[in-house]
Amino acid sequence: MALFDEEPVKKKLVHVLGEDLTTLSEDELAERVDLLKAEIARLEEAKAARRATREAAASFFKN
Repeated sequence: MALFDEEPVKKKLVHVLGEDLTTLSEDELAERVDLLKAEIARLEEAKAARRATREAAASFFKN
């Protein structure tokens, strides 16, 4: 049973809106931008799915 054989746990990247950005490097800022772009894409997909569900229900109940 070794104490140090495990890889260190990688800290999950989180962005807090309004957070002070002056302490972040250029690479860290780029990571945040990529993270937020991916989250925007995920939100847009969820929004489109909700719209499709609503439109399908509206179409079903019109007939």
